[in-house]
Amino acid sequence: MSLNTERAPQIAKVLTEALPYIQRFSGKTLVIKYGGNAMVDEDLKNSFARDVVLMKAVGINPIIVHGGGPQIGQLLERIGKESRFVAGMRVTDTETMDMVEMVLGGQVNKSIVSLINNHGGRAVGLTGKDGGMIRAEKLHISPDDPAVDVSEVIDLGHVGNIKSIDTSVVDMLVNSDFIPVIAPIGVGENGQSYNINADLVAGKLAEVLKAEKLILLTNTAGLLDKNSELLTGLDAGQVNKLIEEGVIYGGMLPKISCALAAVNSGVSSAHIIDGRVQHAALLEIFTDEGVGTLIRGGKAN
Repeated sequence: MSLNTERAPQIAKVLTEALPYIQRFSGKTLVIKYGGNAMVDEDLKNSFARDVVLMKAVGINPIIVHGGGPQIGQLLERIGKESRFVAGMRVTDTETMDMVEMVLGGQVNKSIVSLINNHGGRAVGLTGKDGGMIRAEKLHISPDDPAVDVSEVIDLGHVGNIKSIDTSVVDMLVNSDFIPVIAPIGVGENGQSYNINADLVAGKLAEVLKAEKLILLTNTAGLLDKNSELLTGLDAGQVNKLIEEGVIYGGMLPKISCALAAVNSGVSSAHIIDGRVQHAALLEIFTDEGVGTLIRGGKAN
């Protein structure tokens, strides 16, 4: 079958545009938070898996951190247990934590691993408990915390914050040409399991690894201004100004906080991209335009 001559220039343009980005990022580490629609729509799931396999094939080291909130909610509903949220965080008692581990560390993690492997990759599934990778502590929220809107101290149960990350297991897998797929579950001092926000895990892992990029897949086009227009290239100073002006608020704030912490700690850039677009990760990395919001460190001029 011969190549359609009308499509040939377009294909050549795509390949030549991608080449300098492939050369620039070969050997670099990318931490990708995988969640939202990209995790439930079959076409998007397959396009994401192919993106990850292609990245690895051209010498980039993708590391996947995934969520799974909807899947956890579905299981809890099936067993007749109500999901309760405070400040966007799931209240996680011991029984719920068992379900979280079953879904995140089992069902969701292994399905992502299988999908990547089916597309020719070599993925290995982990939780933050493996090798003591993510050391965690109980997350306390109170009215004194400006990031949450509560009137009293709330006990979220097994919801955790990150104390430290040991990347030994991840380094071993990457150096052996595997793709790590990580469920955001941490371990406490006495072996307790903690449910940790996947954006937080991805951001902190990118910091510790000094990754080239942190990529957060979302169900929005990216970061929008007050007129709902997409903001593309921003620095940390400009982002802080948008927060002060109230342009960035609500559910986008935790993602932005993770992105800012990452770029202020040595990660070259953070990207908030639209996971509803097929091949969004490739388009953001390998094209001039991209499909989301890019954030770099530094202050606004």
